[in-house]
Amino acid sequence: MEHPLTVGTDGSDAAFRSLDWAVDEAARHTLPLRIVHASRWERYEGTSSAPVPERPVEQVLAEDIVASAADHVRRRHADVRVSAEVLADDAVTVLLNEGLHASALVLGSRGHGEIAGLLLGSVSLTVAARARCPVIVVRGDPAGLAGTHERVLLGVADPAGEMAAVRFAFREAEARGCTLEAVCAWRRPAPGAADESPGEAHRSDEEQATALLDDALAEAAGAHPAVRVERAVVEGPAHKVLVHRAAAADLLVVGAQCRQGHFGLQPGRVAHTALCHAACPVAVVPRTA
Repeated sequence: MEHPLTVGTDGSDAAFRSLDWAVDEAARHTLPLRIVHASRWERYEGTSSAPVPERPVEQVLAEDIVASAADHVRRRHADVRVSAEVLADDAVTVLLNEGLHASALVLGSRGHGEIAGLLLGSVSLTVAARARCPVIVVRGDPAGLAGTHERVLLGVADPAGEMAAVRFAFREAEARGCTLEAVCAWRRPAPGAADESPGEAHRSDEEQATALLDDALAEAAGAHPAVRVERAVVEGPAHKVLVHRAAAADLLVVGAQCRQGHFGLQPGRVAHTALCHAACPVAVVPRTA
């Protein structure tokens, strides 16, 4: 069975930006596009004994949102197969359930204006941490959203746990016909933390990062020989390195290294920082993808 690319919408401007991105992505991979809107109006129907002469306003609004989104898709890419549905539950539950049979989930980034645009909605953060399929949060500047850089950026830290992210990034680069930039960040140990001289420690850490990156890419590179790969081993905190380099990328791909926090399961530091600050769309890929 061909799993669709699923996009969540609420009718907002951010949702239409993510819809545009999802339509282009579905066309690029020849996937069907499924549009879902979470609405809980059905839960409150029937609670009153008074007759209801016409459809509730909430129902009309929800149906108009998905109908407008489906029409928008057909106008943008007539060849993309599209379906749309209003689902009766909260947004997180709807999206997590949809993720069980989707190739990926596409969500918008909350916020309006220069400062608010840096904030990410709680729905997107929660779904990115818990979904069983890749979650792509559409955010960034016009160049990143338009895909003009012709570059997919991949962050690598743990080859054993990030093979799904590596494969995802190679497929994206191949479908786009663009360069894949694979980055592994490393940190210099604190003074006195090792018996080696500073120069020896520096070379050792950098060499280990290089070997780690080569190991992580070997299998997928062999499966996608047409993809041009650029490798970069960079000293510095991974979350800062990737956000900086994302300014010249069309998509940033990271593995999901989730952690338990005060508010439940949350993305790891690298994914969280990227989701909130990257200048391009961000794909968070779980190990199970």
